[in-house]
Amino acid sequence: MEKVLLYKNTQVFDVKIQLASSKSESNRALIINALSGFKGDLQNLSTARDTQTMIRLLKSDEQVADVIDAGTTMRFLTAYFTATNQNKIMTGTPRMCERPIGILVEALRTVGAEIDYLQKEGYPPLHIKGLANQQTNEITIRGDVSSQYISALLMIAPTLPKGLVINLTGDLGSIPYIKMTLAQMQAFGVETEANWEQKVIKVLPQVYEPTSYQIESDWSGASYWYSVVALSAFEDTQVELLGLKENSLQGDSAIVNIMEVLGVKSTFTPNGVLLTKIRAQQTLNWDFTNCPDLAQTVAVVCVAKGIEATFTGIESLKIKETDRILALQNELKKFGGTLTEVVTNTAYKVAGSGFEFGSADISIATYDDHRMAMAFAPLAMLTDVTIEEPHVVVKSYPSFWDDLSKVIQLEKQTAPELS
Repeated sequence: MEKVLLYKNTQVFDVKIQLASSKSESNRALIINALSGFKGDLQNLSTARDTQTMIRLLKSDEQVADVIDAGTTMRFLTAYFTATNQNKIMTGTPRMCERPIGILVEALRTVGAEIDYLQKEGYPPLHIKGLANQQTNEITIRGDVSSQYISALLMIAPTLPKGLVINLTGDLGSIPYIKMTLAQMQAFGVETEANWEQKVIKVLPQVYEPTSYQIESDWSGASYWYSVVALSAFEDTQVELLGLKENSLQGDSAIVNIMEVLGVKSTFTPNGVLLTKIRAQQTLNWDFTNCPDLAQTVAVVCVAKGIEATFTGIESLKIKETDRILALQNELKKFGGTLTEVVTNTAYKVAGSGFEFGSADISIATYDDHRMAMAFAPLAMLTDVTIEEPHVVVKSYPSFWDDLSKVIQLEKQTAPELS
């Protein structure tokens, strides 16, 4: 087993961090650019494994497209390969093949796609055989499961002979990510019409125009630095995160408002955002419907600081890289924390029991989930902590440990294999 030992921070720090680029923006830009004939100029693309996987598969002529564990890549490429009439087999890791994709496949079938499940109905692996004739220009799809299904359909919509009208049912989750998709489509010359009250998005047949597009730094990656500042014992600690925009397309920019409650002030600069410490409040109530990837980060900070919190909108965490609800419950209790379901599949209470940091070693399992590793790493502001299988961060923030070493001492270790 690989692990990294993080030694407790013992001094004030003032650092600048060049964040990794947004893989959410990168992956959308790659699909849209591919639909425009690969003629655009994409700048500052993410080095995250998910994005590099997308680049590799878009260039590949092989029939089998293995997305590894990249959920966004699986969903976006399923729609892309369908719309471009490619014969592809979509597959991934065992966990990836446990993550549902039936809602997207059924929507594509309704439009006219020929897609077969190769094993379990509703799950990868898939055999995509293309879309020879568009059967309808209107579909209905749930809006409360994954916005990635909707974004996948939106991006191919202008390339369809009849365009597409998408009717959304139920509560709408992660709306900022749908709006990000629409904004990036507009950047490539495609106009859309979204009525959020009626839950309808209309896209007429159009042609994407190649353009130059600059990818913003990643607000999800920024969230871990907010945690570092929130948990630092030194009032003069500050971090400037470079490459972030105040008016961001990314839903995870909500971390600005969340962390203001938890003790971090954000001041936007010409180069990014400066984080400084302020007094934290005693309670937090937050709906993560539009930013579920922040929940792990925020839960760790709340427990470590003894802030009672109520989380809603996190039900989608159960079908991520791992069951993140269960993973959080297991790991939070190692330092006195609890994540308790108080309203079935709707609301969760986060609390801590006054754990004395430094009184016991803390070793965090990561469950093949990059966000588990990075969400718990800021505990090193309070105590020595070991993160197991630290390589998982390559999925979204490959330079995370190098960046973190600017504020703490860390030691990477490999345990000897048992014979």
